[in-house]
Amino acid sequence: MKLPLLYDVAYSLLRARGGQSLVAAIGVTFSITAFIALLSFMSGLNQMLDGLVLNRTPHVRLYNELKPAARQPVDLYTEGRRQHNFIRSIKPRQELPRIRNSAAVMAAIRRDPRVLGVAPKIQTQVFYNVGTLTLNGTISGVAVEEENALFAFSDYVVAGNYQSLQTVPNSIMLGKGAADLMLADLGDVVQVTTPQGERVQLKVVGLFQSGLLEIDKVQSYTSLATARKLLGESNAYVTDIQVKLHDLTQAPAVAREYRRLYQVQAMDIQQANADFETGTSIRTLISYAVGVTLLTVAGFGIYNILNMMIYEKMDSIAILKAVGFAGRDVRRVFVLIALSIGVFGGALGLVLGLGLSALIGQLPFHTAALPAVRTYPIDFNPVFYVIGAVFSVLTSFLAGYFPARKASRIDPVVIIRGK
Repeated sequence: MKLPLLYDVAYSLLRARGGQSLVAAIGVTFSITAFIALLSFMSGLNQMLDGLVLNRTPHVRLYNELKPAARQPVDLYTEGRRQHNFIRSIKPRQELPRIRNSAAVMAAIRRDPRVLGVAPKIQTQVFYNVGTLTLNGTISGVAVEEENALFAFSDYVVAGNYQSLQTVPNSIMLGKGAADLMLADLGDVVQVTTPQGERVQLKVVGLFQSGLLEIDKVQSYTSLATARKLLGESNAYVTDIQVKLHDLTQAPAVAREYRRLYQVQAMDIQQANADFETGTSIRTLISYAVGVTLLTVAGFGIYNILNMMIYEKMDSIAILKAVGFAGRDVRRVFVLIALSIGVFGGALGLVLGLGLSALIGQLPFHTAALPAVRTYPIDFNPVFYVIGAVFSVLTSFLAGYFPARKASRIDPVVIIRGK
């Protein structure tokens, strides 16, 4: 039969069950809306959590770890002799955790086409002096502009200006938790004790909040020059080299290569945040599972309605086949009905899903732990809408195909004779 005639028949049968068809379409609409909103919110949440940890973590970190010498003097003395040396309580080598020839290493890394950027860092333990009390702390000396460009440092500054670290001498930016413990604010002077036992006064030019309270209680930042002055080291002193790559997935291979080339310890981002990435994958998997379940339930609704339509329209199907409709034509009619319900409900669901996601994205979300976040995180990824559209059409087709195949096998003689 010609397609226009099949469309007319499908439209007539659809109108005959208009109420139930509308209910089925609403079921598809609700499923697609919930699917889009759920995935958009969960993906936005994952991106926000990734930003808290992964965006602040270098893809490859080069450092020197304090450890015993691989070959002890007694091994050198007895080399070649038939004996074994058993040594206990070996002390680390007497050397600073610096990276040797750091300037040359960073220059070579910057020439690597896989590298997006490099930022040096000096990490040291200190004590914050609060009256007669001392608090454990950590100071990171950073190259301010490079740190901001690669790790969005300014996004976590809740008071002051991050650039003041390099314009104001002997300045410090405290974590919000540490500042609260010391009752320190902008313009105050705090006193710290260095690992060498010297007490140094630093001016507070800013406060930052990473969203991780345990870090904010101990962490603070200074410029590279101030950190070197605290430790009494030269301008070449660097303890960490932070590397950002164009492609995050290359981090393990690059870390192994740099470890071998520069004879330093190297840690890639997958190794440093394995547990966190596992949590993100599980949350994403749960979101997709719930969304697909909603679409499957909507498909069963279409299936039930078409089954009822076939039983109630046995006479009409028998007459169609008696006047010349082939089995495949009847099958096409019911598949068209199912696709009409799915496409209409799916299209409306995509629009409502977009609207609901936009509405959620405007809701205020205030928390002291995340000062940079003002509203609920939403990810308007076009992939979610493509998946929703494909699933709505696919589930509608499958829900209509099996009842349609049953209708195509009806023997009109048996139906008419029974009547």
